[in-house]
Amino acid sequence: MLRLTKKQLAELQARRNGTPRARRPVRPATGKAASSPLAAQEPPPPDLTAEINALAGTGRSWILLMPAGELLNSNQRRHWTAVARLRKRMREEAALTARVLRVPPLQRAAIYFVLHPLPVDRQRDPGNWADSAKPYVDGLVDAGVLPDDNERYLSGPYPAMGEPVPGGDARISLVIVELRAGEGEEVHDGPGASERPSDESD
Repeated sequence: MLRLTKKQLAELQARRNGTPRARRPVRPATGKAASSPLAAQEPPPPDLTAEINALAGTGRSWILLMPAGELLNSNQRRHWTAVARLRKRMREEAALTARVLRVPPLQRAAIYFVLHPLPVDRQRDPGNWADSAKPYVDGLVDAGVLPDDNERYLSGPYPAMGEPVPGGDARISLVIVELRAGEGEEVHDGPGASERPSDESD
């Protein structure tokens, strides 16, 4: 599992806000000054062991917790300029996160987007946040993690529900699973792929 350290998160946010990177960052002392309010907003990493085991030809995997910020939801109605601004920000965040965590180039991968909702007492459908998954995946392509986001290189992104955030904004984790095939073999992926019946006749 890969997650941003406090230093990496500060650098990511500085780049996003256009703030010059400090050459010699000053370390805070001990106690409350050393704690980050963002750390209190981090949900536990999602556990998609069952989903990943259902895939065929899996290799390495990575979990990328996206920075806190406003997300795109299919139930919302926004002006197109606001949507474009959010997509641009989210695309840049995904690219920067993948680069900071050094996710290597992959030939093919399955991606799950895991919603960490606010701790409210009502049911959530993570599929409603598919509009947020698209710019995040575009950012991974920008970072060189995948050659493109068409079906030749990408399976998904598939929605999943994660643990709620303790506070702040709802967040999304991207779970990237490398898909590999042996020589002369095709990768059959997607949820339930390992349960597909054989094409062989009796």
